[in-house]
Amino acid sequence: MADRTLHRRRSGSLGHGYTRGMEAAARQTREFRCANGHLFELHFAVDIDVPSAWDCKFDGSVARLVGGPEPVALDGTGRRTPWDMLLERRSIEDLEVLLAERLAVARAKRGR
Repeated sequence: MADRTLHRRRSGSLGHGYTRGMEAAARQTREFRCANGHLFELHFAVDIDVPSAWDCKFDGSVARLVGGPEPVALDGTGRRTPWDMLLERRSIEDLEVLLAERLAVARAKRGR
């Protein structure tokens, strides 16, 4: 039974592929606080931009970076929706053309 036991590793620990002589990437620790007062830390690589908002790991609400800028609210909730991300890639006119093309394909398959 011992050979089937699952072993836990702590978060941020080095993986099974770690070998002697290798160094982990440089990291920074940042604190986040949600509206309910939960405070927690997350680790990020040094060379990335840390997001100004993150989901609280205790209750799932939006937690803000302590000492960071206010996040940009796109739809009033402070989160980017799939529609917001789609509009970053395509215009409404492009979407109307794409819809017309796909409707034509669907109608052709039905025999209209």
